[in-house]
Amino acid sequence: MADAHEEQNWQKIEVCWYGGEIKFLNILTGICLWHTQGEDPVPIRWVLVSDSKGKGRTEAFFSTDLEMDPKRVIELFVMRWSEEVTFEEVRRHLGVETQRQWSDKAIARTTPALLGLFSIITMIAFCFTETIKIVPKSSAWYSKKEATFSDVMALVRRSIWVEKYLVRSAIRGDHVQFPRQEWETLLDQLAAVA
Repeated sequence: MADAHEEQNWQKIEVCWYGGEIKFLNILTGICLWHTQGEDPVPIRWVLVSDSKGKGRTEAFFSTDLEMDPKRVIELFVMRWSEEVTFEEVRRHLGVETQRQWSDKAIARTTPALLGLFSIITMIAFCFTETIKIVPKSSAWYSKKEATFSDVMALVRRSIWVEKYLVRSAIRGDHVQFPRQEWETLLDQLAAVA
């Protein structure tokens, strides 16, 4: 008996993939009804995707726009990745959707502010990239080729500290001297960094 995959009328298409790569995929597409208990059925376009080289698993993508080209359905999903990374970084490093935000009102107040903070940190770091290279911090178990938001935060934090504490400090060879009060404040801030 032939494989069910081979019996279908798969089309081979070329799509823009992650990292700007062009990828060849096999797709099946059609329209069906999506039903959830207690709701009226909704017509959707479904797109099954299989790697043309046989690598990876077959995946399904859906759209309520029945006229949308199947290739476009896939490419729009791929374009979501940068947004998803942004939200994950804001969750991890700035605390969006943490236990501190239990009420809808708290979320409505803090989420836009934290997303704004993410944008401000990113823009400050972008301005620094004209003169400073952002070096990704790697470890023995996690090698990074590109900087992540934690690297960007470290660059911005370090730059603020240099401006605040070291701009008026005496520099003699390998030693830097600055006032005791600023030293204590700097130690407090370093100790508080999570």
